[in-house]
Amino acid sequence: MNLFLDYQKKIFNSLKSLEKKNLIHIPSQLKSFTVELPPKSQRADISCNAAMILAKVNNSSPVKLAEIFKKHLLSKFKEFKNVEIAGPGFLNIHFHISFWKEYLTKVIQLDSKYGSNKSFKKKYNIEFVSANPTGPLHVGHCRGAVLGDTLSNLLSFNGHKVTKEYYVNDHGDQIKNFVTSVYYRILEIIKNKPFPNNKDLYPGDYIIDIARKIIKKKSIKNFNNFEKIYNKLFSESLKCSMQLIMCDLNLLGVKHNNFVYESKLIDNKMVSKTVKKLQKENYIYNGKLEAPKGEQTKDWKMRNQLLFKSTVFGDDADRPLQKADGAWTYFAGDIAYHADKISRKFDVLINILGADHAGYTKRILSATKAISKSKVNLICKVSQLVKLFKNGKPFKMSKRRGDYITVEDLIKEVGKDSTRFMMLSRSNDVELDFDFEKVTEKSKDNPVFYVQYGYARINSIFRLLKLNLKAKIKLDNKKFTLNQYEIEILKKISEWPKCVELSSFKLEPHRIPFYLYELVSLFHSYWNLGNDNKEFRFVSERGKLNSSRLVLLQALSIVIKNGMSILGVSTPSSM
Repeated sequence: MNLFLDYQKKIFNSLKSLEKKNLIHIPSQLKSFTVELPPKSQRADISCNAAMILAKVNNSSPVKLAEIFKKHLLSKFKEFKNVEIAGPGFLNIHFHISFWKEYLTKVIQLDSKYGSNKSFKKKYNIEFVSANPTGPLHVGHCRGAVLGDTLSNLLSFNGHKVTKEYYVNDHGDQIKNFVTSVYYRILEIIKNKPFPNNKDLYPGDYIIDIARKIIKKKSIKNFNNFEKIYNKLFSESLKCSMQLIMCDLNLLGVKHNNFVYESKLIDNKMVSKTVKKLQKENYIYNGKLEAPKGEQTKDWKMRNQLLFKSTVFGDDADRPLQKADGAWTYFAGDIAYHADKISRKFDVLINILGADHAGYTKRILSATKAISKSKVNLICKVSQLVKLFKNGKPFKMSKRRGDYITVEDLIKEVGKDSTRFMMLSRSNDVELDFDFEKVTEKSKDNPVFYVQYGYARINSIFRLLKLNLKAKIKLDNKKFTLNQYEIEILKKISEWPKCVELSSFKLEPHRIPFYLYELVSLFHSYWNLGNDNKEFRFVSERGKLNSSRLVLLQALSIVIKNGMSILGVSTPSSM
């Protein structure tokens, strides 16, 4: 139910009838033909550029051609009240009020489905967060988590099948250091041995919590021999750490459908199998690499090693797959993981990467192209840094969990709703300033409050009238009327399907909070008119409200509800 796309098709097909009469010529390729919302100053409902783009090919002026189109459209579309020629030849179209009545009725009927377009269904895998399981999630992970979850909600709303996935990097040196840290904290607790001063170890208080849980569980009886108990200690430490992470994600309202463990891929020989497959395709060779840019050449030792030909697919350099000790590199494991994804027959793979992994994009795109023979589309979206501010200055919180601010810290300070909404207040590819003052104040400067307050205001009207928000309200054709302010709100409501479609197509969920803020701003501005003029008050002194206005409020509440649901933000009925 995209008003603009619908009328783009309708008007185009209508103009084709003029071509059949040899009155105009329409080229086979007409990409720039659009139906849009005109500037607010022009007060029209929709605007069409047909005369502008067809003038040259028809050897006519846009205005002259627009006159022909105007007469034609008014004769063909009974819902068009008037067609005006604006500027150099735009067709500004006004609908009859009966059209808006029917449109409102459709919005109410569609309810939670209003705005969705399920004509093109695809199977998506969205991998996001995927933080090392060595501790709680920090603020940087938070933005990526919200982006991935909201994008999943958006695509699901549009009818796509989405798998939300977390890749657990439970293999490598960082995991060994993590397990070692837990071990030393256990010794500190049970034997009073001091925790080593080692930069490779994890000092956070959460390590102590994990150590205490393992001691209490009593699944390990003796801690004298680290090597002997390593596998069991690794398993228990990983469980505790993933519980911490999932608890943080739960606070954010994020739930993954699937967790894939790197260690299992290695145990199942998935890495070696994938490497052999790529060797057969001649994408892997033995060679030497120059020292990476920025590395101290004196510390660099050139050696023969297994290399992936990522430069064939646009990467800056070929990439190593094995370390000096023969262990697989992180990249090798990641290749195997993407081979596993591809084997599960997804149409589109999306990776949400942190700012520190931006440089990793080219090599994993290269690997995916090699594995899938360029048949599977991988999209990498980078979630840039978050900077915390309060009173105009960088804000440092308690950092209870170590040397960084956790998701738990942030949510305890401002709440889930504010966190999620504000994390989407900028495009993911630019840095975000998170202002604690703004997200906690009750004003129009706090977007999440402003949108929630709009929904609560609508509910308050229905409570005053002792009506259910979902009540069926009959609209009388003769009595149906909307003033210019209500029409502006309705026109904005009609933009919602377009917003969803564009957000989904471009994978840009940040468009939704911007749209919602603009929508409720129109509503609040209209509400405030009633302070000085009784005509614009939503509820009369007699406690009555005309049915037209009431249905408009229902439609408005539906759009707010649908939009906030995609964002994972609540819509309280009172505030």
